[in-house]
Amino acid sequence: MAKLTDGNRGTIAKAEPPEKGQRFIFDDHRDAPRGFGLRITAAGGRAFILKYTMDGRERRKTIGDWPTWTLEAARIEARELVQQIAKGHDPLEEKRRRRAEPLVKELAIEWLDKAASGLKSEGAIRGYVLNDIVPAIGHMKITDVRRRDVIELVEAKAAKTPRAAAQVLLYARRLMDYATDRDIIPANPLAGLKPGSIKVAGRRDPLKSVPRARILGTDEIRTFWDNAETCGLHRLSALALKLVLVTGQRPGEVAGMRADEINGRWWTIPASRRGKTDSTHTVYLSDTALQIITEAREELERLHKRRREPWGGYIFEAWPGKSVNNAALARGIERSREAMGNKHTDQWGHWTPHDLRRTMRTGLSAAKVRPDIAELTIGHTKRGIVAVYDQHGYEAERRAALEAWEARLLRIVAGQDPDAVQGENVVKLEARANA
Repeated sequence: MAKLTDGNRGTIAKAEPPEKGQRFIFDDHRDAPRGFGLRITAAGGRAFILKYTMDGRERRKTIGDWPTWTLEAARIEARELVQQIAKGHDPLEEKRRRRAEPLVKELAIEWLDKAASGLKSEGAIRGYVLNDIVPAIGHMKITDVRRRDVIELVEAKAAKTPRAAAQVLLYARRLMDYATDRDIIPANPLAGLKPGSIKVAGRRDPLKSVPRARILGTDEIRTFWDNAETCGLHRLSALALKLVLVTGQRPGEVAGMRADEINGRWWTIPASRRGKTDSTHTVYLSDTALQIITEAREELERLHKRRREPWGGYIFEAWPGKSVNNAALARGIERSREAMGNKHTDQWGHWTPHDLRRTMRTGLSAAKVRPDIAELTIGHTKRGIVAVYDQHGYEAERRAALEAWEARLLRIVAGQDPDAVQGENVVKLEARANA
């Protein structure tokens, strides 16, 4: 035992290192707790330590290197540690536990593998987590994440893309729920955090979802139809976009259409490819739809004459073994806005691939198709008790609806008034529905 003193002439500086191993000098100063001392290595390194006993085991905690830590600061830290030990807290165990705590990025990957793998929305979920949450707070220990950290990252996202920010908040909350359920953290810091808590300058409710209502006007439809295949867009992409407008199906479902899904005039979209439902969906293929598919097959034949890889079975196989995808369709439209007459509106901006689907659904109403039939035609499912007891497929009605829309679309493309023979259309539709 010796009284440790600081400074260049103190006992700490003058203490001789051992020839090998370590040497310990324990401090007998009145302010030093029992077990507090100095460790000196053969290389001359000096560090303050605290030796203590926990559950019958002798343990040694390193406080910090000298002279980074002054003697006075190390004594104060040692006294605080002794108080914690007296309460039953083992500082070395706390350190071990701290090291074992996962980083946000580590837990995020674990959560994604367990909670998102196999879901239809897996790609979107991984995108929000890995592209937004992880870059912002992925380096943090999960136990260090505070409500403020997530609010800041969501508000930064909301300033540019409000709807995406709402999804980021949703998945951040679920990630913290996962950590809470596994006792990694005692409580979810995001519990009760509502979208209304997010603030962005100039916006009252930055995360409030506003249903998009953009549809193409008759002039836009005509310009799109006339120029889609000649504006520099990949022809298969152009044909896929046309088929979205003709059938009203989701762009991703149309883009992934396979030859083995078509049987005569009916196209069956398997449940595995449905965007938001878990059931198959059949789509009647009008003359215009069949013509688009025929032209796509002809384009495929032309392309495969110079491709070495065999055909993968996709109708819109822009690359060997891969169909065009929704993202590619969106990029193509963005590049060809002027040529396709894609006008900018103050509220909604330019139209997107999904707006073609909304345009078709609006056209069904304009063609006097019953709302329930129109919803089934574009692939929406029945709701509530109707979904339980009404198992009829309404094939005839859906066929008549698609033919009514085809007639209206062709009049628009021809520059004619789409409502000029509306009365005749209604009679034709009702007659087919009752056939």
